[in-house]
Amino acid sequence: MADILVMKTKGKSAPAVDKGKPEPEKLLKGKYATKTWNHFTGEDDRLYCGIWESTPGKVNVDYKEWEFCHFIEGKAILTNDKGKSWTLKKGDGFIIPAGFKGTWETVKKVRKHYVILMPKA
Repeated sequence: MADILVMKTKGKSAPAVDKGKPEPEKLLKGKYATKTWNHFTGEDDRLYCGIWESTPGKVNVDYKEWEFCHFIEGKAILTNDKGKSWTLKKGDGFIIPAGFKGTWETVKKVRKHYVILMPKA
C-alpha cells in the first residue's frame, strides 16, 4: 500500500524550490517571478503535482498541457486569445485545458496547488 503525500513548502519534507522568471518576450507587465515546489512526478514523467506561487505581473501563456489549479491565496485574471477573462481568487479551483492561449495576470501574489498532465510524446 502506498503512503499519502503531504505538500509543504517548509520543513524536512518540502522539496527543493525552483525559482523562475518568464522569457522576456512573454513578460507584459510587472516583475513576475515564480517559485515551484514539485512534490510528485509520475506517469512516465507526464504528471506533476505541487505548489506554485507568483508575484504580480502579466505574461503571455500557451498551454500544451492540461492543468488543474486550486488557489490557496491571491488573485489572478486569465484572459483567452478571444478576449474572454476569468477572475480567480483564494478558494477557487479550475482547469486550464491544453490549447489555451492568452494571458495570465497575477494581481495579488498567488499560491496554488497544481496538477499538470503533459501531452503524450
